Amino acid sequence: MKGKKDIGVPLSSGFMATSIIGFFVSIWFIMDYSEPWGFTFMVFFLILFIASFVSMNRAMPIPEHMEELAIHKKKKK
Repeated sequence: MKGKKDIGVPLSSGFMATSIIGFFVSIWFIMDYSEPWGFTFMVFFLILFIASFVSMNRAMPIPEHMEELAIHKKKKK
């Protein structure tokens, strides 16, 4: 696998929102009924949250969004 680049794909913001909401639902509602299932869901949604951060760091910027970010433009004096 020499020369193959590891290119990440950015996950959607809905993915991150789902992980956050799922984590809190696991704490507030599922833990009341079953602690093992509540803990399992908390770990699962925490892994999803970490995956969303890793994908943000590894993904290349989308060319269509570069104009909105204005990273490539130099400041005018």
